[in-house]
Amino acid sequence: MSTSPQPFRWGSIALPALLPTLLFSIGEGAIIPIIPIAANNLGASLAIAGLVAGVLTIGELFGTVPSGWLISRVGERPAMIGASGLSIIGLVTCVIAPHPVALGFGVLLIGLATAVFALARHAFMTSFVPLQYRARALSTLGGTFRLGYFIGPFLTAAVIHVTGTASSAFWIHIVMCLAAAVILITLRDPTTTFGAVRQTRLAGRKRLGEQKSIGLFGTIYRSRAVLSRLGVGAALIGALRASRQVVLPLWAVSIGISDTNTAVIIGIAGAVDFALFYVSGQIMDRFGRLWSALPSMIGLGVGHLVLSITHDLDSNVSWFIGCAMVLSLANGIGSGILMTLGADLADKNNPAPFLGAWRFTGNLGGAGAPLIIAGLTAVASLSIAVAALGVLGLVGAGVIARYLPRFSAHDPDAATAAPG
Repeated sequence: MSTSPQPFRWGSIALPALLPTLLFSIGEGAIIPIIPIAANNLGASLAIAGLVAGVLTIGELFGTVPSGWLISRVGERPAMIGASGLSIIGLVTCVIAPHPVALGFGVLLIGLATAVFALARHAFMTSFVPLQYRARALSTLGGTFRLGYFIGPFLTAAVIHVTGTASSAFWIHIVMCLAAAVILITLRDPTTTFGAVRQTRLAGRKRLGEQKSIGLFGTIYRSRAVLSRLGVGAALIGALRASRQVVLPLWAVSIGISDTNTAVIIGIAGAVDFALFYVSGQIMDRFGRLWSALPSMIGLGVGHLVLSITHDLDSNVSWFIGCAMVLSLANGIGSGILMTLGADLADKNNPAPFLGAWRFTGNLGGAGAPLIIAGLTAVASLSIAVAALGVLGLVGAGVIARYLPRFSAHDPDAATAAPG
């Protein structure tokens, strides 16, 4: 019997990889715009509301610590089902929260669950998508998240319009988590949708993970050469992306835009972001990773800097809408870049440990950005905080320009550098 690999089919990843991701991301997209609003409604100051919103990325950071270990042992599907359940617990906590601290705890649980869910999909795609399709496949996965972030805010706007309360949007995510879990339970294991050769490869990867896994921090130490250089760029990408998710709803609160209009504006910005996911993948596969990463970081940095000087203008709402679109355009051009770079650098037989370390690095920046925003807003102003993130974005562009060519080949067909 022939053991040659079967041709890659895009439909083979649709149900096992993309549909549960879409549902989960719709729910997350529904709650992101209203987390600072819900905190503000519970009596939090602007700085504390920003901190509560940022707890989502802090949860993702801490959730990355056990994720690689967990996925290497239980597999992608059980990990995603468990993540959906943990997210529901966090969402129920948010619904009944009487105080911003309780709300923050619920958001933390959602962040932990999001980390596991995202890494499970990343590891699955890294293992089973051929190298020549990798950037497009991972950009499509990133585009699936962005589609959810586009749909979610519009569902939130509709629910708030009907119920009159921002916290009711948490129920959208509860329903989506339940739907994702049902699909994952009823579908056969995703690994069985691929050929025997790839199933054997997955089994070998899991055995290797069981025998030789050294944990997240051991993997970070082993891969310190790439993580201390290109990983800094990844952390700054994570910081600017997390800043965008916190700053936009927080800025809307600070200039007096209504809850419903905030959700609509962020939803439209999500459409711009989503529209570019496949373009980003094409750029990376055809021209190299740098041509996606560098324009994205420059755009995110400049977008933050422009937004920072518009707060007190008479046309601040128009500037807010324009900057939201610029930030979304820049983020869309970089769709899938962190997942693609992580897949390029990971061990082909057991990618989850390195991917966990790589995502931890990106999430470290993502967790730091809300703390910077909350701290600078408390001691100075929201405008100063946004400007500081803009400067970090331009610094990140410089780090990427320096180190990305060293660790990830320009030629998509060339062998990439091994981590370490």
